[in-house]
Amino acid sequence: MSIAASPVAELEIQERVAAAAREGLTSDPKRLPPWLFYDEEGSELFEAITELDEYYLTRTERSILVRHADEIVAAAADSAFAGRARLRIAELGAGSAEKSRLLLRAAAHRQRSLIYEPIDVSASALDGACERIEREIPGVRVIPQVTDYTRNFELAACHGERRLVLYIGSSIGNFEPDEAQQLLRGVRAGLAPGDGLLLGVDLVKDESLLLAAYDDAAGITAAFNRNLLSRLNRELAGDFAPEAFAHRALWNRAFSRIEMHLESRSAQRVRLAAADLDVAFAEGETIHTENSYKFEPGQAEALLEAAGFAPAGLWTDARGWFAVCLGRAR
Repeated sequence: MSIAASPVAELEIQERVAAAAREGLTSDPKRLPPWLFYDEEGSELFEAITELDEYYLTRTERSILVRHADEIVAAAADSAFAGRARLRIAELGAGSAEKSRLLLRAAAHRQRSLIYEPIDVSASALDGACERIEREIPGVRVIPQVTDYTRNFELAACHGERRLVLYIGSSIGNFEPDEAQQLLRGVRAGLAPGDGLLLGVDLVKDESLLLAAYDDAAGITAAFNRNLLSRLNRELAGDFAPEAFAHRALWNRAFSRIEMHLESRSAQRVRLAAADLDVAFAEGETIHTENSYKFEPGQAEALLEAAGFAPAGLWTDARGWFAVCLGRAR
């Protein structure tokens, strides 16, 4: 299977990149949205981050799914509205679908055949994931969608099945609390009563562990952060010198979030010709590129309830570092 974004979709993405650069780099303080990280190179760098010793999130969530995949699938299929049902699984921000395969295997084993609907802005990430899933998991049919799930996406009508939407990996933590609530309400609006949402959240823990996960010794996260500037160069005819910006990660205790920034090492000017934008940076001035909110126990369940889901299951690791929460659409 080979997936490519349509010319219309590619043009829309380029226009969004230009709009994000104009808005964010003319604001005070400067900022850029984290979805800009995930072009082809950025997606590859993120996959490398998930393999780092310091980046506990992926392996901890994976350990939960390894242990509880059958239980999670059974809970999602056991709907109070329709009894036990066949599942169709969709995933927001699917990427390589590495952890999702555990749930897909469990669902395919339970019901022999399964439709999987991965949604991601990166066609290259979906391409590899779809080919591997259909090769390795008998009975799974993949229907991918290359789009930005934070904006416009629609799921096909689901007849005779219950849909389980996966939103794992703690991606919800990249959104401001009101944005996270709006996103989950949007997901709920596209579901029928009894459908499920599986939400992964990173929990608050020791500051040193949090900081190391976003500022690794090998500098992979720094390269991931700077690739955002390289993307602007590639897509907007820019002249950023990425190494002229230092990667910074900090723990904002008051807001319970890790922040990532790019800090200008000197006074400089940058031109983004395709966006008709000139930007001046003072020495030490930063671009705020990402937040990653960390949750206290109970907060994820409250977030789901406020979005129209009834809590239907909660699974954590032995250390209480990460949580996977199942909500059922009311």
